[in-house]
Amino acid sequence: MHPLITIHDDTLRMKVHTIAIALACFAVLTSGCTSQGAPAAAAGGPVDGNATAETRALFHNLREVAGTHILFGHQDDLAYGVDWWAEDGRSDVRDVAGSYPAVFGWDVGNLERGDDANLDNVNFDNMRRWIVEAYERGAVNTIGWHMNNPVTGQNSWDTTRAVFTILPGGEHHETYRRWLDTFADLASSLVAHADDDSTLVPIIFRPYHEMTGSWFWWGRDHTTPDEYRQLWRFTVDYLRDERGVHNLLYAYSTDTFRSEEQYLEHYPGDDYVDLLGFDDYGALRQDDGVEVLGGRLKMVVELAEARGKIPALTETGSETIPDPNYWTDRLLAAFKHNDAASRIAYVLIWRNANVERDRPDHFYAPHPGHPSAVSFVEFRNDPLMMFEDDLPDMYAAP
Repeated sequence: MHPLITIHDDTLRMKVHTIAIALACFAVLTSGCTSQGAPAAAAGGPVDGNATAETRALFHNLREVAGTHILFGHQDDLAYGVDWWAEDGRSDVRDVAGSYPAVFGWDVGNLERGDDANLDNVNFDNMRRWIVEAYERGAVNTIGWHMNNPVTGQNSWDTTRAVFTILPGGEHHETYRRWLDTFADLASSLVAHADDDSTLVPIIFRPYHEMTGSWFWWGRDHTTPDEYRQLWRFTVDYLRDERGVHNLLYAYSTDTFRSEEQYLEHYPGDDYVDLLGFDDYGALRQDDGVEVLGGRLKMVVELAEARGKIPALTETGSETIPDPNYWTDRLLAAFKHNDAASRIAYVLIWRNANVERDRPDHFYAPHPGHPSAVSFVEFRNDPLMMFEDDLPDMYAAP
């Protein structure tokens, strides 16, 4: 099935999906698996046919958990909170709910510049340590990249056209390859020592997110869908096949969308994506937000299930959480709006900026004493939600 063709009839969709899997399995049996990702992806595994055992297990276990539970995640959870900075063992989520989140979000913006810390002043050495610690406790890590504009050197929000310049043959292609090398080196340095020193921490890698908006230089008004797809495919091919990075799952993550067609407009193909997600900060501010978010979740879940991918709500939240019942009456209600909406693998809430080092009005998870803390504890105790203390072994082969 061509990735840009949408089949609306559920029965037909499942028949096509079943035939595609059968043909892929026959191809694998008759021609053998290669080092490329396509056979593994078509047969229902990660797009990296050489993915590490732990990465393959994470892929399958995330698909399994979707439908019974939703893992709760928080950006920069271990790095800082509203009133603390880089204190071992601290977490605003844990301080309120009694457990760390199940998913930890990180960002490597400024890694490409050789900086010691990312765009939110999180030291990269500390980030490596926290990623390993989260893995060794059984949690899941996801990394995004607010990459600087390769043409101007300014941040991600500089929308000078740049994508065409970093594609093969482009003026800044070699610069982009060097930037990918910095990420490959970081991913390959995430070695867990709990079992042995050869275990690499699996990472959900989520580059070039929110492309359906236009606030980043890779957004819809600053590149074409074809250029975006070329960039995505080159990135996966380079990291997977040239640099041999095999501890990544690749997440395609839009901003909000109105239809399946719009969601798939930039989609690089099933052989290049492990997870289908989207970011949504606006829906739950609307009067009909529960219905709107529930409808978008349903679309993404059904698209993911038809392709054998992992569905997720990759970023969301309400800045300062002004509604004290936000967690139960809005977010949890959206997950329960329809049966499909509850079948995402995880949800990730954005970060809690530190008041003294950053700003006082930019937090998305409750901290002790916040009016929404009671609702958050109720949310944490709902049988649908899963925090770190509730996790099964996400890295055991199914």
